[in-house]
Order: sequence, then C-alpha cells, then structure tokens
Amino acid sequence: MIKALRLNLLMFLMFFGMSSYIDAQEVSGTITDDSGPLPGVSVIVKGTTTGSTTDFDGNYSVNASNGDTLVFSYVGYDTQEIVVSSSTVNVVMKAGVALDAVMLVGSRNPSRTAVDTAVPVDVIDMADLATAGPQVSVTQILNYVAPSFSSNTQTVADGTDHIDPAQLRGLGPDQVLVLVNGKRRHTSSLVNVNGTPGRGSVGTDLNAIPAASIKRIEVLRDGAAAQYGSDAIAGVINIVLKNNVNELTAAVTTGANMSKNGNDHDGGTDGEKTQIDLNYGIPLGDNGGYINMTGSLTTRERTSRARANSGSLFHAYNAIEWQAYQDGFNLSDLRTDLSAIQNYASQVSHFDATLQSQIAGATTIEQLSGYNMATGDQNTGILTGLDVTDAELAARGQTRNDYNMSVGQSGLDQGQFMGNLEIPFGDDENEAKLYAFGGLSYRHGDASGFYRTPGHSSGRGNTLSYINGFLPNIESDIIDKSLGFGISGKINDWNIDLSHTWGKNTFAYNITNTTNFYLQASSPTEFDAGLNGFQQNTVNFDMSKFYDDVMSGLNLAFGAEYRVENFFIEAGEESSYAKYDVNAEVETAAAAGDPTLQVTDFFGNQASAGAQVFSGFTPENAVDTKRNSMALYVDVEADLTEEFLVSAAVRFEDFSDFGSTLNGKLAMRYKLSDNTNIRGALSTGFRAPSLHQQFYSKSNTLFNDQGIAQEVGTFTNNSRAAELFGIPKLKEETSFNASLGFTSKIPDANLTITIDGYFIAIDDRITYTGNFGNPNDGSQLASIFTNLGIGQAAFFANAIDTETKGLDVVISHKANVGKGRLTNNLAATYSKTKKVGATKGSDILTAAGLLDNYFDEGSRVYLELAVPRVKANLTHSLDMGDWNFFLRNAFFGSVFDTGTLTEGGHPEIGSNVVTDLTIGYNFSEAVRLTVGANNLLDVYPDELPGYLTSSNQFVYSRRVSQFGNNGRYVFGRLTFNLK
Repeated sequence: MIKALRLNLLMFLMFFGMSSYIDAQEVSGTITDDSGPLPGVSVIVKGTTTGSTTDFDGNYSVNASNGDTLVFSYVGYDTQEIVVSSSTVNVVMKAGVALDAVMLVGSRNPSRTAVDTAVPVDVIDMADLATAGPQVSVTQILNYVAPSFSSNTQTVADGTDHIDPAQLRGLGPDQVLVLVNGKRRHTSSLVNVNGTPGRGSVGTDLNAIPAASIKRIEVLRDGAAAQYGSDAIAGVINIVLKNNVNELTAAVTTGANMSKNGNDHDGGTDGEKTQIDLNYGIPLGDNGGYINMTGSLTTRERTSRARANSGSLFHAYNAIEWQAYQDGFNLSDLRTDLSAIQNYASQVSHFDATLQSQIAGATTIEQLSGYNMATGDQNTGILTGLDVTDAELAARGQTRNDYNMSVGQSGLDQGQFMGNLEIPFGDDENEAKLYAFGGLSYRHGDASGFYRTPGHSSGRGNTLSYINGFLPNIESDIIDKSLGFGISGKINDWNIDLSHTWGKNTFAYNITNTTNFYLQASSPTEFDAGLNGFQQNTVNFDMSKFYDDVMSGLNLAFGAEYRVENFFIEAGEESSYAKYDVNAEVETAAAAGDPTLQVTDFFGNQASAGAQVFSGFTPENAVDTKRNSMALYVDVEADLTEEFLVSAAVRFEDFSDFGSTLNGKLAMRYKLSDNTNIRGALSTGFRAPSLHQQFYSKSNTLFNDQGIAQEVGTFTNNSRAAELFGIPKLKEETSFNASLGFTSKIPDANLTITIDGYFIAIDDRITYTGNFGNPNDGSQLASIFTNLGIGQAAFFANAIDTETKGLDVVISHKANVGKGRLTNNLAATYSKTKKVGATKGSDILTAAGLLDNYFDEGSRVYLELAVPRVKANLTHSLDMGDWNFFLRNAFFGSVFDTGTLTEGGHPEIGSNVVTDLTIGYNFSEAVRLTVGANNLLDVYPDELPGYLTSSNQFVYSRRVSQFGNNGRYVFGRLTFNLK
C-alpha cells in the first residue's frame, strides 16, 4: 500500500514538475455582441475538454492547433464553431439560445450541447458565481443554484456536523454519482447514522474540492446507472476543473453573520469566515498542454442560535459541592463523608430551615442520597430531585446562558489543493495526450454535543472534573486525497481513453473538553476515539467513434471498468470506549455484579461508557475489508434524422460481494421545429450497497445488574446477530426511471424554456433501522437477545420500496438594457418521495410486532418530508460598464420536523424566500471588489413548539433545515486577475 501511494505521488509530482521546461502556443481573441465585449463565454476545443472563458473585457486565450475547431457558447446566444487558422480568432455572438453550452456528462458525444441532449443537464458556469455569489463552498453554491440539489450544514449531529449530506431530486446522498473531469470520485468515509436527512447513507464530500478550481459543474438530472454505474439513480454531478493558463486569479472573501438572532438571540456578529483562493495555470509544450493549480485556505467560526437554557441545571447536592469546592475540599471524598456534607450544606444560604434541619439530622449518607452502596438499591432521599437552579446560579454569579449548547454551524479550518494537467503529444494522425488531476484537502472541524450540566439526571455532569459541568466537543480531522491520470488519443479515428483514479478519505474523531464518567476525577479530558476510512481505485478503458456519414450522425462508445474499494475502522484508545470499576480497572462480570465496585454519582446514577458525547470505536468494531467490481458497457447515440435522436446504453456490472446486475437505458429527442424539442428516457438502475453499510459497526460491551455482558449498538449486516434476527445480507437497490420533457427557444425574446417530468421507483432501498431492545417476555425474540448477549441492536437492511415523482422547470432570458446586459434565470423543481408497500422486515421481527421500529416514523419523515419538495430560484445579473449587480431570490418549500405535536403529526416548518444581493465594481482589468449579503432580509425558519426545543436549546429544528439557521451573512470579496 505504501509503495502504491509513493508511486501515485511520484507520478503526480512528475507530471506537475515538467511545467518549467516546456513552452506554450496559444490562440486568443475578443468575443463581443451588439453591445460590446461579452464576458463569461465558454470556449472549448471541439471533441476535447480543453477550453477557457472570456474575461470582463471579452478576451480569451486557449491552447489549440491549426485545424482544430473552437466552440463558442454562452447562455442566450447561438453556439458558433470556427476552425482555427491563425493565432487570433475574434467572434461576434448572436442572440438566440439560452442553455446551449457544450457538456461532458449525459452524452458520450463530445460535441453534444445541453439543449441537444435527450435528458436534462444543467451546465453551471462557475466564473460569475465565484465573483458575484455570496457562497464559497461547492455544496452551498449548488444549493442556491440548482433547485433539484439540496444540502445544508447540520448541527449537534456528531460527524455529520463536518460533512454536509448532499441530495439530488429528494433522493439519498448515496444515490447521486459524482465525477471529476468525467471520472468517478470516491465517497466519504462517514456513515450518516444520526438524525439528519440522508440517515443511513454515505455521500461524497463535495466540499473537499475547492470551488476556485472548478470551471463548470454539470448536473445530469436523470438516472444514469446504465452509463456510469452504481450510485447514479438520481443523477450525476460532473465537476470540470479549470484549464486556463497564463492567468493568476486571487480572491479574498471575508464576512460574518450579522443577524438579529446572533449570539444566542442577543444579536450582533458571529460565524466570522475568511477564505483565500489562488488559481494559476502554466502552459506546457508546443501543442496546448497546461497545468492549472488551485490553493484555498478557509477559517470559519461557530454560530450560536440557542436561547437561555430553561432546564434543570443544579440539584441540591451540587450546591453542597460548590461550597466544598470553594473551600478546596476533595470532592471525591465528599461523597462518603457525612459530616463534611452536613458542614458544607450548612453554608448554603439558599437552603431553607426545614431542609437544613433534615440534612443536619441525617445519620447516614443513604438518607440524603437514597442510594445504598452495598446493595445498589436506589430510593428517594432527602436531597433527591431537589432543583435549586435559580438560587445556585445567583450564588455562582452565573446566568442560564452560561449553560447553553453550541447550536449552529460548526467551526472549521481547512486547506485545499487541486491540480489539473494535460500534455498533448504526437502528430495530427496520431494525436494523444497525457492527463492528470487530483488534490489534497485537510479539514479540522469543531462542533459540540449536549451540555452535561452539573445536575444531569443520568450522572453525566462529572462535577469531580468540571464543577460547572461541561460542553463536550467533537473535533474532526478529515483528510481527503485524490489522484487521477491517464492517456487518451486517437487510433484509426477511434477515441481511446485509459485512466486510473484513486481516492482516499479518512475521518478521525478527537473528543475534547469531556470525560469518561467511570474514571471520575482522574479522567482525561481529551480522547482519540478512532477513525473511519475509505479508499477507492478505479481503472477505466473507453473507446468511442463518431460516424458523420451514418444516418445524420452516429456515436458509438463502449468500455470497461475495474474498481477496488476498501473500508476500514480503527479503534480508539481504551479510555474512549471502556467502562471502569472503582479501582479504575476495565469492568469485568464480577465487578458488574458487585455494587461496591460500581462507579456512580451521589444518587447512584451511571452514564454511558467511554468518552461523553461520542464513545470511541472498540477493537471489536475495527474492520479492514475490500471488494472489487468489473463492468462492461455499450453506449450508442444516433441521429436517425436531423430531427430524431435516439440513444441507448447497456451496462453489465459484477461485484465480488453480492453478484452481478444488468441495466439499460433508452432515450430520445425529437425536434418538433428548429426551436422546440421533445425528449424522454426510460432506464433501469442500481446502487450497490456500500462497504460502509455492510461493515460499519459501533457497539459497546456493557454488563447488566446480574453481571451479564451485553452488546449495545449497531451490528454489521453479516453478523451472527443479524443472522439470528433473520435480517438477510444486503443486496443492491434497483430502480426504474422515466422522464419526459421539452425544450423551447424563442429567439425573438431571447428566451429558453425547459420542462422535464420524472418518475423514479426504487426497490429494496437500504435504510438504517431503529434500535431493537430485549422484550424480556419469554418470546423467541427475547431468547435470541439473551443467547446473543445483546441489550439493544440496530442494523442496515433492504427495508422499503419508494417512488419519487417530480417536475423541473428552467427558464432563461437575456436582454440588452441601455449599455448594459441583463441575464434572468428562473429554475424550479417539485419532487415528492414516498414509501410504497409494506416494510420488508424479517419474519422474526415482524412476528414480534417490530415493523414500526424496523422503519420507524423518524426515518419516514427524513425520507418523505425533511427535504423541501418545492425549490425555486430567480436570478438576475446586470452588467453595466464596470458595475455588476446580482440579485437572487431562492424559494424553499416547507419541511417537517421529526418531533411529534401534542395533537399528533409533525411540526411544519413553513416555506420561505431567501434573498441574496451583491454589487461588484471593476477598479481595473485586474481588480474587482464585490460586497453583498446572503439572506439579506435576515430570514429564519419557523420556530419549534417549546416542548420540542430541549429546554430552549433547539429553537429551530436541528433535524431538518431548508437553508440553515444562521440568518444574514454579509461579506466582501476582493478579486485580482493578472495575465
């Protein structure tokens, strides 16, 4: 493995190191329309991915040879193709087409445009968004640009605080395939097992790719498993990296949330964010080679959106502890020293005379606590249940706000690098190129869990280590590495592409500002809780040829893929997961059965094992597993006539762990007129169960009162427990997709309209079950729990079938306004996903009446109601001389929280409109300043009913979110562009 990594790194550096030895040859020019220079025009060498975009003055440069065809495209204009015959090519664009941009995904014909395809493809040019938009991360940019895409930062959700689950068309994060430069990208190592949309799934960490490295993003909104393989049920997101040269772009963006509800509703500024981006391209060789490199640094502070903690914070014994603590008395000894307790209790000024008399008259500690240390019995004592919160806060000079949780976005520090390289070689008849791309991302996340108050009813406060309780932190270290390289060229007019891509993602958990309850005063306050990891190697061989003399054009493509995946879990340190006895020894069965060896708080309560907030992975959870898959595909796209396009694809894929699958796709596009197309597609698809879902486990060994060991947690699907519960091994999800739509251009109005409806049926969808507990009723199920030594268990299972219906609408308009240029875009989506048929529970769990736990109500809400079913955005961009004005209104439909209302049902979080406004000014060709705001009007989601807020901490839902709960974000961006 180390040798392989060294080889990959060596090749990466070798490719990138050649830049200082080879010179460049360029084709350049100026692109204008009737009103003057036209910035943002896409310029691509036909049949390749080589290209550029025009700058603010309409200038461009691109690596091309005489005889190459340049394709010029821009929203609102007809595409033009010009054969290169000199080093200068100037173009005058003519208004006409709205979404006519050359794209790579959805069609293997390299010159197919977005409006020519048989399926809907959004082509998102990042040039304008990077300078004018308020968002700086890939997921947030897409969330506000592509209505069918949904992603938001989560809060108090363990690892999911640090990687944003991303969804397309309301389906799961693992049902959208991500490509980079047309090559499959690896997924994250994180399994979303907490209460968030996408629960039980594994997605791709899009934020590991710096937005400044991206030229454009192509979103294929249609099932494409027959073309690209597993995960493409909802569609494909293809990220195309920049390839421009001799241009240094630098951007500094800084801002903060300036909101009425900032700083726990006191108002003011929080969530400060600064990002620095650098991009530079160097020409390589005489044939248009290049290396483009991007570096990005980001720091982001937390936001806080709780209100004053309204819960019980202190019980009476805490008040006694406080007096002893101030006096320097050993709090560990206090618990067993009756006279000391009585002495310090007499110093608590807010205890009334009756309570003082009762404490003073006690003859045993058990009378005060109700806990018998010899027998383990818990009864009511003099101090049991006495809430003294308000009086004790006054005594300590504190307020309820001092005990608030950290609810809002997590903090992060992130560094990223991305590179993209291409070196052409050979002659015109045997042209070829070497290419490579890859990156490195390091992210340190900082988030918190629930506050462990001193008077916590389950003893979690551990006042021996933290007299005021503590707010535990989950600090993550996420490292993402990727490298792709290959060779492509032509042999006898066949396009040949051989590539290898590698990716690795690790997610390490470091738990800080916390304790292991069972180590009491001697507990560490920081723990290495272990890590998840995922690695993927993919080899692709692709061939294609375009026959312009067959019918009206025929493109034939076929190829093969071989992929190896590796998922692993590394255990944390012992104290991060273990439970100890009073002698600080790992608890044994004997200790578990002996109350005198049990660690408890003053009242006999115990906490969960390991580090509070996140117990570490145990040695039993550790795993290192692999699988491989092989695929063959054929893809045919034929223009039967000038009007009628038909494409068909068939893909066979075989996995070493669950077998093979065969899928197909048939799509068509018919030109009703020069300006109107009708299109549709039918396809079958699949998603292979991820290795994470098959082998992720997180359980702890606990002993019950009789000293019997019990496992509690998530068990692998191939475990003995799953077998005895009757849960079969995971198999692939299968899908059927159907879509029908049309595109219409109205040249006289510079208007383009696309409307696409779709239907997606998924069978055997994998879900994460609820927890099953031992019913202790003498049933067969109870016997299984007892024989396995399990207290609680959860699994991954092919539990349900679903159906998704939806409609996407995109309307684009371009107009000249005086000496300015106005672009208007409206994009909207409606999607509805629902479970159909009965839950597919095992016979044993069905007989026990546990189907409602197999696919519980919370899981149903996450599936059907937690993501906006309606989203739309209306964007206006006006270029007027050196000024740019950008206005966007994004509509987010209502969602529902998983909590239950007293009258039944779930609380609805109503629809809202979020407004973004930015103003940009070009001081010169090289310097631009942009200022503006996301959520200009400081809009917040609806508040939850008080009884669902966890003592006023979750004012807004932490389970579901349309657009976050941070309020207004104000920013400034200074952009430098040097050529």
